[in-house]
Amino acid sequence: MRLILLGPPGAGKGTQSARLVKRYGIPQLSTGDMLRAAVAAGTPIGLQAKAIMDAGNLVPDDVVVGIVADRIEEADARKGFILDGFPRTIAQADALEKMLASKGVKLDAVVELKVDQSKLTDRITKRADETRARGEPVRKDDDPEVFKTRLAAYNRDTAVISPYYRAGGRLIEIDGMRSIDEVSSDIATTLDRLDEQVESR
Repeated sequence: MRLILLGPPGAGKGTQSARLVKRYGIPQLSTGDMLRAAVAAGTPIGLQAKAIMDAGNLVPDDVVVGIVADRIEEADARKGFILDGFPRTIAQADALEKMLASKGVKLDAVVELKVDQSKLTDRITKRADETRARGEPVRKDDDPEVFKTRLAAYNRDTAVISPYYRAGGRLIEIDGMRSIDEVSSDIATTLDRLDEQVESR
């Protein structure tokens, strides 16, 4: 199962990714983690990324896609993967499509968690309060002001990805405002149905 998870910050992508990892036995691929691993391993593209970052520049799309390309060749990703947080732009989505096509690999689905953004800040504030109540440090991303900045960036840059994949017939929209278990169940049912359709062809 090769999946992309979409949705604004606070939609629950991390939680649902973890459940999909367990269900399908496939890795969740975070571009940040892959980038750090490639740099640490000293791979050719990792060294290229390190030189760019050391110069204080953002890693360009072609380098990020190259890192994804290397990562999905590893043994644990052979039967599938979940991309979380990538692609973020239409240019990245295009580059990803071309790279996967060059490998004869197709995405099975793009799952978008649909949420009421007006309620997301309340959700984040509650999560921060619960974290403090447990005596744990609050993640920077769970600070309401930081969250608002991230949400604005998502709406500006990444929300356009949904229509891109909808046009290709691969977007699956899931109501992300329900309980974690209900969202997980809906995703699983939808992907199982998709699997059955593929097998029956």
